[in-house]
Amino acid sequence: MLSALRNSLRVPAISLGRLFQTTAPTSSDKFDHKRIPQNDEGVQGEKVVDLDSVLKSKQNLFPTLESDNILFDGVPYKDLPICNIRVSHNNTIFTLTDAAGNVKVIKSCGIEGFKNTKKGTNIAAQTTAISFAAKAIDRGLKNIRVKVRGLGPGRLAAVKGLQMGGLQVISITDNTLVSWNPPRPRKARRL
Repeated sequence: MLSALRNSLRVPAISLGRLFQTTAPTSSDKFDHKRIPQNDEGVQGEKVVDLDSVLKSKQNLFPTLESDNILFDGVPYKDLPICNIRVSHNNTIFTLTDAAGNVKVIKSCGIEGFKNTKKGTNIAAQTTAISFAAKAIDRGLKNIRVKVRGLGPGRLAAVKGLQMGGLQVISITDNTLVSWNPPRPRKARRL
């Protein structure tokens, strides 16, 4: 009786293997090398540039003894106002001085309304630079020299913001201090 019951309850064996469907590729298109454009950057190879010829074409790239007397809208280079940009990881500070070093305008990301960690971002530096440029233009300035000091995310954005604000940047100088005798490093961690 039990064997009859077992036979009636027998379930057919089901294969639990994975079901994959594979088909042959339907398109018969093969890669055609003639479809690659001839002026593609990857096809041209390495470009060789002769630095001497580039430097000769840009004679005024580096300052000379006569550079201080070059006129920009009737003002000699040595008399142009200077925009000092102090860039740190926490803030970016803009100071506009005349050629003698007398401060005319000061603006920072904190004054502009950015708070806490947002003061150190490149967006804050660019926004502050644009409003700083508007203030400088209100004072009648058009051409300025730029001196950048410090390492931070707003270095390039600050100069770009000055240009976006309408100021003509004549020269960019990096005045970042380099410590030749830095503080002693921390003791190495033992594992």
